[in-house]
Amino acid sequence: MKKLEAVTQEQWNEVCEFNRNLVESFLSDSVELSPKSRKAYESNLKIWFVWVKDNLKNKKQIDIKPLEYKKFQNWMVNRGCSSSDTNNKRAAISSLNGYIEIYYHDDYPTFRNFINKSIKRPPKNTVREKIPLTKEEFRHLVEVLKERGEYQMVAYVLFTFDAGCRREESRQLTKDTVTFEPIIKTRIIKNENGNDVTTEIKMYYTKPIRCKGGKIRRLAFGEEAMEAMKEWLRIRGDDDCPYMFVTKYGGQIRQIGETTFNNWFTTTITPIVGRPVHPHTLRASRATQAVVEDGKDVESVRQLLGHEDSSTTINFYVVREDDDEVDDLF
Repeated sequence: MKKLEAVTQEQWNEVCEFNRNLVESFLSDSVELSPKSRKAYESNLKIWFVWVKDNLKNKKQIDIKPLEYKKFQNWMVNRGCSSSDTNNKRAAISSLNGYIEIYYHDDYPTFRNFINKSIKRPPKNTVREKIPLTKEEFRHLVEVLKERGEYQMVAYVLFTFDAGCRREESRQLTKDTVTFEPIIKTRIIKNENGNDVTTEIKMYYTKPIRCKGGKIRRLAFGEEAMEAMKEWLRIRGDDDCPYMFVTKYGGQIRQIGETTFNNWFTTTITPIVGRPVHPHTLRASRATQAVVEDGKDVESVRQLLGHEDSSTTINFYVVREDDDEVDDLF
């Protein structure tokens, strides 16, 4: 799928002053956005307003009509942009419209969001089937990486799977996590004979991490992930970078980028598993194994993944911060 190129400063300077100032105010007031979301909103809105400049004679946002937005959406589809990219720009423009409706109502009382339900979203592009890792595939992956001494990957895979988190959330993990004390709780479970036995659950929590949508959460992980982190830091040695997962660039140790995680899956993890997998596979695998293979409650998985609604957990992650609920997954 084709992706539109970023707007240059020269192009942006040609956009009418009203629209440029509007974007600046919107982004400045949207303090709830994460840095990554803010950057995406800015990029999408700049692309929109350059199109407005080129096709709508640099109209002000408050004067744009639904049919004119529809032409922009059709333009993106006809250029081969993915449905995801098109919908991201739709969401950014609609959010800007909502901002005008709420905060500029006195100035523009008749303005209404010109993106309405009658303007249908573009059809979803065909995507590859998402097949989560089975327990056997996951254990095989971890053991092969251990045999190869790839302990940064081992630590990443185990932590990301346990926490059920995304790439951006994993890359925020810091080295001092290995100094945290475990939380130990007892659980009564049935043994193979059906008798009640008491067992200890040992788990850890990270520092607060900014997650998707700007939510701040502490992510939970288990003992094996902690041991892998310690081994990785022992191999890595001393350096000044505070982050757990790093890369070397220009002779300097730096926080890892999301694209490096993608490269790990392309060059190393996919060949080990024997079929195409990607970073988000770990999140879907965690949810699916817990619900389908282990029979855990969807509500506990919802809380682990940080979803607002359990329907999201079922529909997008299960393929087939209540501590007590999350503990049960360990």
